[in-house]
Amino acid sequence: MPSNVRHLTSAHGDASFEACVVPYLDAAYNLARWLAHDDADAQDVVQESMLRAFRYFHSFHGGDARVWLLAIVRNTFYSLRAKTASDAAHETIDEETHVLVDEQPSPEARALISVDIEALQTALENLPHPLREAIVLRELEECSYKEIAAITGQKIGTVMSRLARARERLKTELSHCSTEACRHDVR
Repeated sequence: MPSNVRHLTSAHGDASFEACVVPYLDAAYNLARWLAHDDADAQDVVQESMLRAFRYFHSFHGGDARVWLLAIVRNTFYSLRAKTASDAAHETIDEETHVLVDEQPSPEARALISVDIEALQTALENLPHPLREAIVLRELEECSYKEIAAITGQKIGTVMSRLARARERLKTELSHCSTEACRHDVR
């Protein structure tokens, strides 16, 4: 994670901020990465989010610091996105960041696993932002429906609906990908 963010907390010596918020830096980056589609943009979002969290830490009155920070990350992303009139987010996937490292499978098995991961990443990238953020918060960050509702400012019913739609779209796209693979299978 950005070292200048870690340095900021120790430079100001605010141990309670460091104890409450900094442990969730990886979760903040993960959400920012999925929203921004780009490592550099995600780092910018996280850095700005941590600055905002630090600046307004006095207004945090307990509760779940992870939910509080993820809400700041989400809001920061959309604020920064609104400032840049173009939504020309980079659609490339940094494969080096998302490589599955496993020395057990054979090269053939690794190739198949790679295709599956690439298909899942592509399917996630193709989801609209509201559906992507819901599925990332639920499945990757393991937030509860209530936590997702707090982070996104939506009702729990809306969160559940978005998750259902996101899962259905992922299922459809991934089953389409596997059908395509079977069609091209040489036997």
